[in-house]
Amino acid sequence: MKTPHALRSAPAPGARWQTLPREARDTLFLLAVIAWVVLPHSGHLPAWCIGLTALVLAWRAHLALSGGALPGRWARAGVLLLALAATAWSHGTLLGKEAGVTLLVVLVALKTLELRARRDAFVIFFLGFFLVLTNFLYSQALLVAVAMVVAVWGLLSALVLAHMPVGQPSLRQAAALSARMCLLGAPIMVVLFLLFPRMAPLWGVPGEDLGGRTGLSQRMSLGTVAELALDDSVAMTVRFFGAAPPAESLYFRGPVLSEFDGREWRPVAAGRFLPGLVRPELRVTRASGVDYEITLEPTKVPVLPMLELTPELPLDGIPPTLRPDLRSDLQWRTIHPLDERLRLRATAYPRFEHGPTEAVSGLRHYVELPAGYNPRTLAWAAALRRDPQYAEADADTLVAALLRHIRTGGYTYTLAPGRYGDAQGRHAIDEFWLDRREGFCEHYAAAFTVVLRALDVPARIVTGYQGAERNPVDGYYLVRNSFAHAWVEYWQAGRGWVRVDPTSAVAPERIVQHLNLRPAPGMMATALGTLTPNLLAQLRHQWQALNTAWNQWVLNYSAGRQLDLLRQLGVRSPSWQDLVLALLGLVVAASALGAAWAWWERRHVDPWMAAYRRMRQVMGRAGLPSDEATAPRTLAVQARARWGDAARDAESTLLAMETLRYGPPGSSTSASGATLSRTELRRLVHQLRQHAARLPHA
Repeated sequence: MKTPHALRSAPAPGARWQTLPREARDTLFLLAVIAWVVLPHSGHLPAWCIGLTALVLAWRAHLALSGGALPGRWARAGVLLLALAATAWSHGTLLGKEAGVTLLVVLVALKTLELRARRDAFVIFFLGFFLVLTNFLYSQALLVAVAMVVAVWGLLSALVLAHMPVGQPSLRQAAALSARMCLLGAPIMVVLFLLFPRMAPLWGVPGEDLGGRTGLSQRMSLGTVAELALDDSVAMTVRFFGAAPPAESLYFRGPVLSEFDGREWRPVAAGRFLPGLVRPELRVTRASGVDYEITLEPTKVPVLPMLELTPELPLDGIPPTLRPDLRSDLQWRTIHPLDERLRLRATAYPRFEHGPTEAVSGLRHYVELPAGYNPRTLAWAAALRRDPQYAEADADTLVAALLRHIRTGGYTYTLAPGRYGDAQGRHAIDEFWLDRREGFCEHYAAAFTVVLRALDVPARIVTGYQGAERNPVDGYYLVRNSFAHAWVEYWQAGRGWVRVDPTSAVAPERIVQHLNLRPAPGMMATALGTLTPNLLAQLRHQWQALNTAWNQWVLNYSAGRQLDLLRQLGVRSPSWQDLVLALLGLVVAASALGAAWAWWERRHVDPWMAAYRRMRQVMGRAGLPSDEATAPRTLAVQARARWGDAARDAESTLLAMETLRYGPPGSSTSASGATLSRTELRRLVHQLRQHAARLPHA
């Protein structure tokens, strides 16, 4: 057991750090920086990769502290082979983004086990910089960007230390120097950010798998939308120019699902022709127009979820590879899913009608139901039709009856209704509509559509987002993935397609007041909410405002905004070639300024040094050469030794030159006492020329 004296004499951690050998200290610092760079990868790389990396870094730190020998080549090769096998097992390949990043992390860690010379350190430095970039392949969030700035600062500090092989330079000194380097490079970084041509996707791999993205899907079964309700990430950001529409009007239209196989809903099959439903037939009330700006996050479906109804999109704000097209079901379909943030300004018309007002043959597609599924629901619908009150009722009347049934039938709105259907997933609508009556929006939309079709009313499911959350800090509206929603459209003669939201019948607060169902908060959030009820909301709004600004001004700085910048600078029809020319022009201008500065630096030397250089040249022509290290007094002694009394005047002039430079502080003849007079310097040089001309060997 340690005595109190022993405890008092134990060195503090900071003191122990100061006493570490230079090599051990620099190695530990580099290992800490590498661990910091790898840390954001811990959420998406295989657990074995993160564990192996942590183990190797800890092992290398132990060797640095203990002075132990580094492992041999065969040990490192064995670990590398195991890592290759584990990568192939985890990803099924050694190629691609996921496998490549996994191997890079392992290789950087293994490289620290052969860290013997500066050459090895330089390899780790530059691999570390590359590893920093790989973090942005997964996330460009503000926190990740800040963490990577710190990582770059740390790597530069380690690089500076490697270029100081002599002595014991402090980490603070290296960090200060690397910070100055970053600040000096910041203007170049800003220019490249503004003008370097963008190529989409900026932080991604073309053709990469979209399975990891969250958001809407082109398939829906009972429970899929409820899963999205647990995802609080932002799907889009909206800003309204003028008064915002009421919450019950905020429907952002995504994939439209019309084909049902008894278990799953899908869009109309590609290539299927629906007579009479080829083009959108729009009837909008122009006075209801709402101007808005929307920033869409990357999606995994080729649909732009625009606010209903947005009939037109600006051509100049959309990459030509997307080619959005407004289909007859009012989906804005694109060639491929959105792979980078897209900001658009458009006008929506909440009051609109669309679709044919008279029956066409293509509408029969929207009453199709698979045979052998949900027989009890079909029987329930047939019984409703036999009721004299509804035998000849139109679609509007039947919809009102179904909404009344939901309101009065004991239905419950819940995030966790459990699994519906038998072991094969059949007859889920029967169980929901007639037995348990608990569900989320997709349960109500799916059952409502099936019942309407059983009543011979054309109907389909529309998925998207409903509602938005206003941030009081910056006025932006946030639409989160948890706002994903499903509603129904039915066809009514004389009106066309009509929107109806069955969720409003069981949970009107979800639509009107936008009160979403949320999972229970964690223990920490509950404790903070109890102590300061508004603190969490305020912190969340402040952070979200900062994050929105980051998304709008940095991440959303696209090729279109680059061209807008050129327009503001006076370029009439800018293109990417103009960006290149502007960038080259700035490079040439910066190079010219650098050359001018270098020339000025060469010319702008110390006046005394320039005058003394001319004096040495004079004495050299007289036969007494000297170098830059020769002081005036030394040159005077050499002149006296060579020419004797004949050099007395030259000696006096050289000594006067020395006094002018190094005279007593505060004297009128010293550089420290007054600014050197160029006239006096020129006089002394001229005087020396006259004295040198009278020397015997001149």
